[in-house]
Amino acid sequence: MASPMSASRFLDILEDEGATVVEVGAWRDHNRNAQGAWGPMHGVMIHHTVTSGSKATVELCRKGHASLPGPLCHGVITKDGTVHLVGYGRANHAGLGDDDVLRAVIAEKKTLPHDNESNTDGNRHFYGFECENLGDGEDPWPEAQLEAIEQVSAAICRHHGWTERSVIGHLEWQPGKVDPRGFTMKEMRARIGARLK
Repeated sequence: MASPMSASRFLDILEDEGATVVEVGAWRDHNRNAQGAWGPMHGVMIHHTVTSGSKATVELCRKGHASLPGPLCHGVITKDGTVHLVGYGRANHAGLGDDDVLRAVIAEKKTLPHDNESNTDGNRHFYGFECENLGDGEDPWPEAQLEAIEQVSAAICRHHGWTERSVIGHLEWQPGKVDPRGFTMKEMRARIGARLK
């Protein structure tokens, strides 16, 4: 069990890991904390946006839309590998997912159970990163973007004393989700594990 780090510490660890970070507006105080608790933290969740165009993607993730208010994540990772911080605190990114998956993440199990339930509030327990990609399996993932995903994930794991097994994709958490699509979380966890070593 881990308490959320401060916004300042969050920024510091990302930069210390080598990530290129841009602060967007008053991101430190932009959250959905009025809707429920944030923490304890148990992991990092990776998403794709189903959008193209960095500026529009960052704005959407910061503001949200009519049916889902922003922020939709803590950081937006654009194609060039830049990490845009758009919120800090509870964010509308994970939604309801599988309690068995959460227990496996907490225990850092090598294999996750199949996500077949939506009974647990993921917004409370996961740091979330939305990654600019159409999510069609054809839109490329530039190496700079993959490296940034690796960097932010490793930075958070390093801070909390977690292994790469605390990093999951949305598709591993919530039934019906497919993101991120275009690389596997097994591959990404291997990269994160290598960085942590």
